[in-house]
This record gives sequence, C-alpha cells and structure tokens, in this order.
Amino acid sequence: MDNVVAPDYGPMLEASRTYFESGKTRTFAARQADLARLAQWIRANSNDICAALQADLHKAPFESWASEIGIVLDEIRYNQKHLAKWMKPAHVHTGIKVAPAQGVVYPEPFGVVLIMAPWNYPFMLTIDPLVAALAAGNCAILKPSNYSPNTADLIARMCKEVFDPGHVNVVLGDRVHNAALLDQRFDLIFFTGSTTVGQVVLEAAAKHVTPVILELGGKSPAIVDETADISLAAKRIVWGKFLNAGQTCVAPDYVLAHQEIVDDLVSEMKNWVRRFYGANALNHPEYPHIINDKSYERVMGLIDPDKVVIGGKGDPETRAIEPTIMTNVTLNDPVMGEEIFGPVLPVLTFTERNKLVKTLNAMPHPLAAYFFTNSKEAENYYISRLKFGGGAINDVVVHVATELPFGGIGYSGLGNYHGKAGFDTFTHYKSVLHRNRVDVPLRYPPYAKWKLAVIKRL
Repeated sequence: MDNVVAPDYGPMLEASRTYFESGKTRTFAARQADLARLAQWIRANSNDICAALQADLHKAPFESWASEIGIVLDEIRYNQKHLAKWMKPAHVHTGIKVAPAQGVVYPEPFGVVLIMAPWNYPFMLTIDPLVAALAAGNCAILKPSNYSPNTADLIARMCKEVFDPGHVNVVLGDRVHNAALLDQRFDLIFFTGSTTVGQVVLEAAAKHVTPVILELGGKSPAIVDETADISLAAKRIVWGKFLNAGQTCVAPDYVLAHQEIVDDLVSEMKNWVRRFYGANALNHPEYPHIINDKSYERVMGLIDPDKVVIGGKGDPETRAIEPTIMTNVTLNDPVMGEEIFGPVLPVLTFTERNKLVKTLNAMPHPLAAYFFTNSKEAENYYISRLKFGGGAINDVVVHVATELPFGGIGYSGLGNYHGKAGFDTFTHYKSVLHRNRVDVPLRYPPYAKWKLAVIKRL
C-alpha cells in the first residue's frame, strides 16, 4: 500500500462532468472518431502492449494478442459496425389506453463512469468496458490494477495520447486510491475482480445509489460425461485451465468427470500438458507466471502432494507453478474451498447427473460452466437445470471472445457486457410518451357508470 494520502478526486470528476455536459461525446460522429483513434493507437503500439504484459505476467506475444489485444480490436470493430442502429430512438407500441399517443425510448449516456479493472488480463479487462462506455457516449475514469504496473502505466500513456483531458482519465495507485475514488459519486461503476472486493464496491455505491456492474468469478466446473470425446475434452480443458497460468476468471476451476471415463480423461489431460508445456514448464518461454508472491504462496498452499498426478512444483523466484492435476479430490479438500485462480486442476467424479446438479446448485453460482457431451439430451438437461453466468458446450473459455452477453449471477456478478450488451450497460434508456391535443374525457372525474364499464373492457 502506498504510504501517502490519496488525493481528492473530486476536481477530476468535476472536470469530467464539465466535459460531458459540453455535449462533445453525444454525436455519432464523435463516438466513431473516439473508437477509431483508440483502435489506431492499439495497432500502432501493440509491441509496447505485449512488452508490458510480458513484464507483468510473462505472457507470450501470441497469448497477448489472442486473449487481450485482438479481443479489444474485435470489440471496437463490432461497436463501430452497429453503433448507428443502437443509437436510434426506438418506437414502442403504447396501446389503446393512452391513444392517440406514441411511445419512444431514447438511448442516452449515463454521464461519468468509473471502470475498475483487475490484473489478470489488465489490458483487455480495462479497455473492453471502456469501448462500450465510449460507444454509449460517456466520459470515463479508469482505475487499472496496481498489481500489473507496467500495463497500468501503458494505459495511462495511451489515454493521454488518445483522449482529451476530462474525457478519459486514468488513476494509478493502490487500494488507498480505490477507496478515494469510491468516495465520489459516479453515474455508474463497472468493476471486475473478486467477489470480496465487489461487495466493498457495492456497499460504497449504495451510499450514492449508484448503479453497479460487477464482473466477479467463482468456481466454474467442467463436466465431462460418458459420451464425450475424451481426447478433445482433455485438450480443450488443459488449454483453458492453464491459459494465463490459470489466472482467468472463466477458467475451468475443476473437472467433474463421469466415473466411467475419469481414468481415460486424466491420462489424456496429462498427455496434453506434456505436449503443450514440455518436460519443464517452469522454464517454458511461453508459460505465464503468477502475478505476485502472495498469490504464488496461496496457490502453492492448495496443492496436496499426495493427490498430484502431474506437476505440483513451483519456483518462488520467478513465481512459476507447474501445470498441476490432482485426482481423488473431494468437496472437502482445501483446493475446493475457494476459487483457485492458478494452474491447479482438481478432478472429481460423479455417477448420477441429477445428484450432481443438486449439489452444484446448492453452491454459489459460478461465472461459467462447461459441458462435454455428445448427447443433445444431456446438453439440454444441464443448460436448463444448472445456474451459471455463461459457458460453452464441448469447449471452455472461448465464449468470452464473442459478442454474446457476458456476466455472472449471484456471487459471480451483476449485469453483463460485450457487444450490444455492453452498449446497453452503459446506456440509460429514457422512455417518453408523445401525445397530441386530442383529449379523451374518460379519465376525468366525475366517474359515471358508463366510464367504469368502458375501463373494465379496456
């Protein structure tokens, strides 16, 4: 924590409000220009972005492009393509009760929004919501994570070079600065991070009755039934789990394998770990590291050496942890007591899916769930009965790279974004009833019997 008193962010917020009230962000042309400048800067400085991500998380350029830079550029393109349609007022049927009238819903920006981002995908999870906020016509104050300082500094530089002062500002610093920002009254707060901190954000926002979007996490299961393509399931689960060294909010947190196929699945997952990361993952040039010492020690503490079938070792100097698979795990093991957020994959078994669904629904609802099956009936069963934010059939993680609405439920989050859902999240829809001078006497006193008969029929 910084040994300084955080500054008063009131003047920064007022400057943003002044900029917003100027009307500069409201037009279609201005929003398109903002998005175009942002995309141009990202393309021109992609090597710097990769270098920052390498310094913070030891990410390879391919992973930086696939999971951060490319996703942001896709989001910008999608918003540019559809923005004109999204901005148009929508006409809504109002019925005979208020005829003659016309109902219109006007999309308008909230105003000045706060975007608080985490460290695990520090570029994408800061800029993706910013894209939606800009498309919706807002001003924004960004708070990148202090745990990924190189990326945070790059984002601050980017915003100074791309946007006018007051339009988009960046605040750097630790939780002292977070608390100082949360003391201010924003028009909307968008937070991505842990459930624990999300509760703090929600409590702070309640003081000002500020709307909040929470993108949190949880223990996301990958269910593999007896009909699944075992090799494909193993390959995709291993990829998704150990992407970013497991520091992914939608990573498969644990595997639930049908008892009939668990041995084959574990064998295939071990094979894919070796094929992806070789015999010494700790020194693999493309394998990410854990963000800091505290997280490294926490994740290492979740590993039970007696249940490890591959991996289990770590390097405290580089904070790398081997891709680790544990078997014979139960719900009572420490590794099942919290979101792992690291390269440790517990494998549990099941035999009856109805009991499995009952158990899972009794737990906090996860941000994601994944189902590996070749049975359409089983697919529909899980989708219709399990509660989770979003997910995929016969794959993991990749749903976040689409324009599908993305968000959690309950402890895993409130609200969603990506594509049109992002524009909607940062937009207030103002409903207005337009009427002319034609006046129907039915609604006015005195209320004669004939009026009661008419209103009943209406």
